[in-house]
Amino acid sequence: MSQERRYSFEFFPAKTEAGHEKLLGTARQLATYKPDFFSCTYGAGGSTRDRTLKTVLQLDGEVKIPTAPHLSCVGDSKAELRELLGLYKNAGIQRIVALRGDLPSGMGLASGELRYANELVSFIREETGEHFHIEIAAYPEMHPQAHNFEADLANFVRKAKAGASSAMTQYFFNADSYFYFVERVQKMGVDIPVVPGIMPITNYSKLARFSDACGAEIPRWMRKQLESYGDDSESIRAYGEQMISEMCERLLQGGAPGLHFYTMNQAEPSLAIWNNLKLPR
Repeated sequence: MSQERRYSFEFFPAKTEAGHEKLLGTARQLATYKPDFFSCTYGAGGSTRDRTLKTVLQLDGEVKIPTAPHLSCVGDSKAELRELLGLYKNAGIQRIVALRGDLPSGMGLASGELRYANELVSFIREETGEHFHIEIAAYPEMHPQAHNFEADLANFVRKAKAGASSAMTQYFFNADSYFYFVERVQKMGVDIPVVPGIMPITNYSKLARFSDACGAEIPRWMRKQLESYGDDSESIRAYGEQMISEMCERLLQGGAPGLHFYTMNQAEPSLAIWNNLKLPR
């Protein structure tokens, strides 16, 4: 397992031209920190396919940071996935984040020819061999739709053994859940790097909504502290920055192979943590 730490930033494709310009500005600012790569998300059922493609090719080609598109199998046929893989490969993209993907509302599970992320990983390997470094998702606190923790671990191991190169986690606020997850999957024979996903805290009500939806646990002591600030966004930001910086320090000291920042298309919150950690760039 490589001991080389890696740092990355994630974006979501903007809905408007103004939002897209802002995203590019954020990306250029983050690029000066020389991250290992950017990644760009993919909407439920491929709903942002064209915007994701455009954003990825621009970040990679113009901002000059290697960029990994998210690719999900829900709602896409093998032919569509094959075409996208060909486009990315020809454009010199070398890293892909392979996900099952969120189900658009009202859509049953059996939509698309591939139903699970492990099938998508296998498909990418069959189609493109070793061309892509394949990232998969990890859920230290369990995927919200998993039946139980054991089933979720088994699912992760299946994805990893289908040909994944490394993993990035859903964000969390309890470092122990990360260390426990890594220890469990290593005992199950998976030794790919598992990089913690880091969510800076800037707005408590948005964070609470988002966390409830994706199954990320906000510990009670942290919730109470954040709630006590009311509408004082400056205090929320300062507390969040300190809390997350301390957690990242603990993760890195405990052997985490890097950090993956969920930027929400903003530079400052992630960079504040980066600078606090004095990351070696």
